[in-house]
Amino acid sequence: MIRVLIPTGALGLGYDRAALARGVAARPDIIAVDGGSTDSGPAYLGRGVSKYSRATTRAEWRDLMLARAEAGVPLVIGTAGTCGADAVVDWLYDITCELAVELGQKLRVTRLYSGQNPSQIAEAFAAGRIAALPAAPEIDAETIRACTNIVALAGVEQVQAALATGADIVIAGRTTDTAIIAALPIARGCHAGAAWHGAKIGECGALATTNPATGTIQIDFDETGFTMEPMAATARATPYTVSAHMLYENSDPFLLHEPGGALDVSGARYEALDDRRVRVEGSVWRPAPYTVKLEGARVAGYQSVSLTLVRDRRYVAQIRDWTAGIERRARADVAARLGLSEGDYAIELRLVGVDATLGDLETGGALPAEVGVLAIATAPSEAQAGEIGKILNPYLLHHALTEEEPMPTFAFPFSPAEMNRGALYEFCLHHVLTLADPMDAFRLVTDEVGHG
Repeated sequence: MIRVLIPTGALGLGYDRAALARGVAARPDIIAVDGGSTDSGPAYLGRGVSKYSRATTRAEWRDLMLARAEAGVPLVIGTAGTCGADAVVDWLYDITCELAVELGQKLRVTRLYSGQNPSQIAEAFAAGRIAALPAAPEIDAETIRACTNIVALAGVEQVQAALATGADIVIAGRTTDTAIIAALPIARGCHAGAAWHGAKIGECGALATTNPATGTIQIDFDETGFTMEPMAATARATPYTVSAHMLYENSDPFLLHEPGGALDVSGARYEALDDRRVRVEGSVWRPAPYTVKLEGARVAGYQSVSLTLVRDRRYVAQIRDWTAGIERRARADVAARLGLSEGDYAIELRLVGVDATLGDLETGGALPAEVGVLAIATAPSEAQAGEIGKILNPYLLHHALTEEEPMPTFAFPFSPAEMNRGALYEFCLHHVLTLADPMDAFRLVTDEVGHG
């Protein structure tokens, strides 16, 4: 039996410290935690930075390093620093080195790098080793080379290789959410279908329980299945909460594709062992040719934004006519003064409090007390985006509904009103890369850090 302790769904989200202590006392074989995902958009991968603050990450990682020392087992993080780019693997490694000295720990730390050279990926594309996933964008060699960061999603084989270095801590770049949990159980001979299935259930910590905010769970893997138990006193696992997690971020509730195969849970059976624990058996792992998913982000333009607050009842009632008038006048100015055609740039005026989130899907309702008009200017260069933001400025402040009425004045909550967001990133790879050997797209670096 292999026991995996999962402190939280992602480092930086927080977790119940008492629950973590219970998990450590239960003598796990490994502590595994996710570091991020693509949920927050392409900018983090494009820029190679973490979504979470360094201070928060350091505080939570410090507690996990103490838990690891007490348990005497490896601590593994996957998709370090939100995006798993090489730069954030090094970022978390630097934090680890700081904490090792502070805590008086002497550690063997292995970094698993997932970053890819765009030129080499372009060559693999030309050689026919890259295939599109459903709904993937069209790509060519130029698209690939334009990526600021490309990562490959590691599976269990790469995590197992990192653990085989004898590491106390493994800081992995981009991995599948499940790989860091399934790696040790599979390496130790546990049921492969159960290992992948339990890892899918445990990827988000206590999200598969009745109290998701508590974070910490443990999963026991063996030769026939797995048992999941939350560590917080206020959380329970039920057949419903456990089985439902196969629907989370997954288009097929019975099939989950991973490097080297697919998990099939169509025959899985979920049994409540008591009012806290759930036992699962019947999952099947179906091997397939070895591929890893690629994620890439590139600069898609530059943006300037501004926010105007409109409270005048007449303008609120006719807010769409008002913003349409502003857009017409601003577009005419952009063509005349900057020489940009319609397809070269974009102006969006999103109505916060009306339909800024859902757009045409919004059901409508009573007239709001005020509307925030979020102006977004996107252009090929930062200077052009800033110029369009400044062109919009006087209209957002003084544009009148009709030529006959006095010039109105609206409120900017910030000065300067226009704020340059810098580069706008987009995902441009949703493809898989075929590998002859699982380690062909990855590399390991091991160092001794801290002091005893």
